Amino acid sequence: MNNSKLNLIKVKNTSVNSVVLFKCIFGISIVLFLASCAPRVVELPLLEEKPLDKVIAERNGISRIDATFSVIFEKADSETRGDGILNIFNNGDLELRVYSLGFLAMELTSRNGAVKSNPRLDRDKTGMLTQGLRDSLFWWDIKDFTVEDEDGYYLLRNAEREIMVDKKSSLPKKQRIYFSSGKVLTVYYDNPASGNGILYQSKMKIELSKYSVTLLVRNINFIMQAAK
Repeated sequence: MNNSKLNLIKVKNTSVNSVVLFKCIFGISIVLFLASCAPRVVELPLLEEKPLDKVIAERNGISRIDATFSVIFEKADSETRGDGILNIFNNGDLELRVYSLGFLAMELTSRNGAVKSNPRLDRDKTGMLTQGLRDSLFWWDIKDFTVEDEDGYYLLRNAEREIMVDKKSSLPKKQRIYFSSGKVLTVYYDNPASGNGILYQSKMKIELSKYSVTLLVRNINFIMQAAK
């Protein structure tokens, strides 16, 4: 093999290695950025109970939530950890990227009910990461519901959802989401924090069938709908 061909091979190998190195550095920088963000955990003072309609009204203007978080996916005896970036709208449209060990491990988008993911996800995982995430984060957006008092909680209920809201903190503690398939998704909330002056639960554990997803929000931005 002559010198020109050897030089060409070296150039190609150098280019490939540079691309791989760039992807590694980019992925690691994303993970380091996510790890540097942490929610401001709040020790809740003694609060007066707010009327439920006021609690909901204060949040109804939120049209989009941007968040970074750490995530644990569990199935049977297996566990996968990663870091995620989420942009989600109150109509259910979303963009979700999850990184593991510095590499993009999963990407999911939903637009007008059309869901695309890489890698492809089964029906349960897709439901958890679309409708499940939307209803977990926009918990106050519930229609035609009844309210019951239950040991310090408001119990909000309609045909599709059931939410326990702590009266003192005005934050959800647990939610059940009833899918049209007959399956029930359960969300457990914890770790009150504050973002944009809005209290939220920074830890959510979402369970459906054989899957469990735990999110620990590191940074969150509540974006209000623009005034018309």
